[in-house]
Amino acid sequence: MLNKFPLWKNLLVAGVILLGLIYAAPNLYPPDPAVQISGASSATTLDGSLEQRVEAVLREVGVDYKSIALAEDRRSLLLRLNSQADQLPARRGLQRALGDDFVVALNLAPTTPAWLGAIGAQPMKLGLDLSGGVHFLLEVDTEAAVAKRIETYAAGIRRVLREERIRALVSEEEEGVTVQFRDAALRDQALAAVRKDYPDLVREPLGAGGLTVRWTLSPQQISEIRGYAVSQNLVTLRNRVNELGVAEPLVQRQGRDHIVVQLPGIQDTAEAKRILGKTATLEFRLEARPDAAGSEREEFEFREGSREQRAWLERKVIITGENVANASSSFDPESGQPQVNITLDGDGGTLMHRITRHNINRRLGVLFIERKHRTRYTVDEAGEEQVERIPYFDKHIISLATIRDALGVQFRITGLENSAEASELALLLRAGALAAPMDFVEERTVGPSMGQENIAMGVLATQVGTVLVALFMMLLYRLFGALAVVALVVNVVLLIACMSILSATLTMPGIAGIVLGIGMAVDANVLIFSRIREELRRGVSPSHSIHAGFDRAFTTIVDANITTLLVAVILFAVGTGPIRGFAVTLSLGILTSMFTAILFTRSMVNLIYGGRRRVSKLWI
Repeated sequence: MLNKFPLWKNLLVAGVILLGLIYAAPNLYPPDPAVQISGASSATTLDGSLEQRVEAVLREVGVDYKSIALAEDRRSLLLRLNSQADQLPARRGLQRALGDDFVVALNLAPTTPAWLGAIGAQPMKLGLDLSGGVHFLLEVDTEAAVAKRIETYAAGIRRVLREERIRALVSEEEEGVTVQFRDAALRDQALAAVRKDYPDLVREPLGAGGLTVRWTLSPQQISEIRGYAVSQNLVTLRNRVNELGVAEPLVQRQGRDHIVVQLPGIQDTAEAKRILGKTATLEFRLEARPDAAGSEREEFEFREGSREQRAWLERKVIITGENVANASSSFDPESGQPQVNITLDGDGGTLMHRITRHNINRRLGVLFIERKHRTRYTVDEAGEEQVERIPYFDKHIISLATIRDALGVQFRITGLENSAEASELALLLRAGALAAPMDFVEERTVGPSMGQENIAMGVLATQVGTVLVALFMMLLYRLFGALAVVALVVNVVLLIACMSILSATLTMPGIAGIVLGIGMAVDANVLIFSRIREELRRGVSPSHSIHAGFDRAFTTIVDANITTLLVAVILFAVGTGPIRGFAVTLSLGILTSMFTAILFTRSMVNLIYGGRRRVSKLWI
């Protein structure tokens, strides 16, 4: 029987359209502007008293809100606001009131109904040029990187003097490493030894008699250290953003020592802020012997069960977090406690094996070092409030275990408080250590970078184009043109649903891809309808004309769309940013247009003209 689909094919078409409507529906619910609060540490849990404190602060700053809700895991609190204009005043007031123990970050909270979220239906992500996102401006403390290099050279000079058995007073200064000698002979012996191991250091004689020598870095070295610090931090931030799973982020250098991070459509901004700005690393040190000199050991706190204890570690560092090649969190199968599985690089594994092999039954400490800030509020002479962030380093032992066997490239760290802390530590180690500390200089929500007017014009162009195409099709092909318009609307719905399911990011170039896809969807229908007209002119019956029109145009449609699809795939593979956004919508538009033109349009035509109906004339 001509022009009749089997039942399974009609059910397939109806099922695809129904799924498209369901998974496109979340895009009808715009997100709420919000502020998210979480602990400065991932191990921090929140309680109901925090909600009362937040409400009191909001009343004080005069900000209305929609709702306040604690997350199920009680590690974050979400404050939904009425407008984006309320976000910054609310964040400033909350950050001051809650102090440095909490992270207060801007957010966009989804409003998708729970029943849609339960089946995995989420709105598609919008790029910064459409919905905006979160903007961070971070300043790299390049002076700290220089100071760290000077500290490394100071330790190396002490080692050289110790190996040469030269007694001298070594001190670290902002300008370099200063060494005081007893006599000229020891000085000359030290100069030769240091020059051999560190030929790049610049020597400056100080004081009368020249018995005090300062080794400094050359201007070229300082410039290279600062440049490396910014470049390394840039790479580390990109790795951390990738770990967060943010779609199409922007991480780029700005000026000499600033880095811009833009995260479109980010949901957990407090987590993002904590992970991006965390300057943390690990140091593996042996526990100091009781008879060790005070200059060779340091005391740190650590927790064992519910008790706070203190232990002495050697100043000498075996390896640091920079030697970690991979890290993952898991649970100890015996105790059920969280742990981090560490894999070292070649150099780190060699050093760890060499040290632990000769120190069986001694304890190995894992020192966690994190740079934090204390915020101080002052009032200047003009009566304006000034915010000062004072940096400091928090150092504590997270693991102190007895060495039973020589360690290699793989081992594990225990002693962590919970699985969240273990996951965060593993993430930081995987992403890489920061070469220098960073401070958040600016945080704000990013409005559409191309402006609301351009966005409105882009949407208007899509609407006008769709209306003109619809009028053209209905004037030219009458009833069949109206069916093509219905297929066109279904095509757009399916395209939006596909982008939502794939978590693709829609940008302004993506809208251009959608407009082009609309034209291509109509083009497929034009080929089919023109073929039907040709068959009618040849005197073929209406039913056979419909059958021949769809069947004979099928090959032409597939060939034309496959070649365009190949071009879109190549654009996606070699392009970046806006080009990839255009390629995604174009590719999906081609696939959905082939479905609507070949299957959906034909199913509607079959319902009207198919089966045992006697058709004497076609409105085409």
